[in-house]
Amino acid sequence: MSAFLTVFFSIFLAELGDKTQLATVLFASEDGPSKTLVFAGASLALIASTGLAVLLGAMAERYLAMAPLKLIAGLGFVIIGVLMIGEHFRAA
Repeated sequence: MSAFLTVFFSIFLAELGDKTQLATVLFASEDGPSKTLVFAGASLALIASTGLAVLLGAMAERYLAMAPLKLIAGLGFVIIGVLMIGEHFRAA
C-alpha cells in the first residue's frame, strides 16, 4: 500500500496545473461537450498514456537492469528543466 500511495501522490502532484489539466479545463469550459464526456475522455487519455509509460518502464528495466534507472530519469527531468529555462529566456 505504501508504494501505491507514493506513486499516487507523486503523479497527482506532478499533474496539478500541467498542460493536460489546462486543456481539460478549456474543454470543460465550452458549451458544446458534456462535462461527463470531457471527464471520460481526459481520464481514458491519462490511463492510456500511463499504460504506455508502464510498458516502456518495464521494457527499460529489462534492457537497462544494470543502469541506475532513477538516475537516468532524474537526469531526464533536469535536461527538460534546463531546456524550459532556456526557452523562457529566449522568449523574453
